[in-house]
Amino acid sequence: MEWTGARYADGPTAQVHIRVAAPPVVVWQVVSDVEAMAEMSSELQSVRWTDPTAERGVGATFIGASRHPAMGEWSTTSHVVEWTPLEAFAWAVEDVDSPSATWRFTLQADGDETVLTQWVRMGPGRSGLSAAIDAMPDKEQKIVFVRMREFEANMTATLDQIKDRAELLAQGADRQAGGATTTPEARS
Repeated sequence: MEWTGARYADGPTAQVHIRVAAPPVVVWQVVSDVEAMAEMSSELQSVRWTDPTAERGVGATFIGASRHPAMGEWSTTSHVVEWTPLEAFAWAVEDVDSPSATWRFTLQADGDETVLTQWVRMGPGRSGLSAAIDAMPDKEQKIVFVRMREFEANMTATLDQIKDRAELLAQGADRQAGGATTTPEARS
């Protein structure tokens, strides 16, 4: 990530892409399993749907517990703001109208593969970073830059894990189908 000089109020973003040797139907299985995301992240420690029996989609909520060496431990409630199976999954952290962050996965089919993107926008609502900025307003741009660089590194690691899991699932589907990856609908 290059220095941008962004301030928190600018709503800085970071984005990472990866090519996955699996079709979107398989990648979606991994991306939409929010409870498994903690297994793929150094910062996110656990995730649970607030209502495990509710239908997944826009309006559903989940609670994530995180840990960071400089910021300690915290929990947030996230609200699903986009849910388009096989294409996109996005959530706003804490307040839908003024989230502390908005995260998004997008999947784009490319032949038998998927281009997976993870994107994040910081703010505009207050977050754990706000206390550090309040304490050192003259260092705001550096604080934001360091955090965005952490987001980028964490997203890269998460996408690597998603890629590994999805490709293993796709290989298993190939073996079950005798070499052809099939969708759940095709197997029924």
